[in-house]
Amino acid sequence: MVVTGMGMVTPIGLTVKENWTNLVNGKSGIGPLTKVDLPDFPVKIAGEVRDFHPEQILSKKDLRKMDLFIQYSMIATAEAMQDANLVVDESNTERVGVIVGSGQGGITNIVENTIKASNGHVRQISPFFIPSAIINLASGQIAIKYGLRGPSYGVVSACSTGVHAIADGFHTIVRGETDGMIVGGTEATLVPVALAGFHNARALSTRNGNPQEASRPFDRERDGFVCSEGAGILVLEEYNSARARGAKIYGEILGVGMSTDAFHITAPDPQGRGPRICMQNALKYSGLNAADIDYINAHGTSTPLNDVTETKAVKEVFGDHAAKLAMSSSKSMTGHLLGAAGAIEAIYCLKAIEDQVLPPTINYNTPDPECDLDYIPNEARRARVDVCLSNSFGFGGTNTSMAVRRM
Repeated sequence: MVVTGMGMVTPIGLTVKENWTNLVNGKSGIGPLTKVDLPDFPVKIAGEVRDFHPEQILSKKDLRKMDLFIQYSMIATAEAMQDANLVVDESNTERVGVIVGSGQGGITNIVENTIKASNGHVRQISPFFIPSAIINLASGQIAIKYGLRGPSYGVVSACSTGVHAIADGFHTIVRGETDGMIVGGTEATLVPVALAGFHNARALSTRNGNPQEASRPFDRERDGFVCSEGAGILVLEEYNSARARGAKIYGEILGVGMSTDAFHITAPDPQGRGPRICMQNALKYSGLNAADIDYINAHGTSTPLNDVTETKAVKEVFGDHAAKLAMSSSKSMTGHLLGAAGAIEAIYCLKAIEDQVLPPTINYNTPDPECDLDYIPNEARRARVDVCLSNSFGFGGTNTSMAVRRM
């Protein structure tokens, strides 16, 4: 199972190339929150996508039918399809599908139309409201645009969504249902109700005065994650099919491990049992030993509980090898893209393999005695990278871990 195309829209770039350049250079995409204009609002920072111009690819008519989360997925898909040089026509239309997920879907449209309805302005609600808001319409709109007649649906599993979508696409190809799948995650949740919900759950950083230093995974002074938006899309293909058409291959997806904490709706199991199980499953299903892993793209949210729990789980899974592993959190720069995080971080793993460069964890200034692994502090590192693991853990205790390898 190989990846032949990739596309991204995030706070640190509108393309894969721009993302990767900024990531390895340690550039933060966190800044003042401009999408919420409420003077007394407690959250004043976010990872916003800036200079986004979907009208360059999508018509005004189409844009009226799409919440922002769909628009992000469409732009990222356009880049991924071009990157893969994948042409869908009558010869393969039934053998290519799409699975793109989101944590909260069209919450922007939901909020706007709820206000209209509450004020009695029901006639102002667009007939496109429902199809612009429901999560499977990211996949649906992609399928319509590219004529994909294979499986098409959405995935929702909080911050594990992106990797679950990749896993589902992986398995449709393994089962022989398709030869190729467009997969990934997308999110656009920078609205007051969502941010207030996260803030009141004590999940968000309140380091409002220093936005670029707010996301600081594994650092002792971390105080919560920074909410962000964007999308990550990958083109998956069966190896022989990709080779036959001469596609560029970024790497092989070996397998995905999954688990559930069964502990709490938002807090991780302090023993790290769920993350431990899913990483062990990823190794098992991929046919790997612990010593085979060169790099882990950590879930690393910058919350006090998550970072300690993930560190503990990594040490349990990898034993003595944990001290030799390089591990970093790209969320230190991108913030947390929620349902899109797993997909964009899978792309970062594949770029690390391609360029033999490991991205840093920025803002790592004060070591935490409970977080004592090699987090690649503050500067990227050249290294031999053959096999990577990417972790994504979400509310509800849902966990995923995916292994990718150089071809």
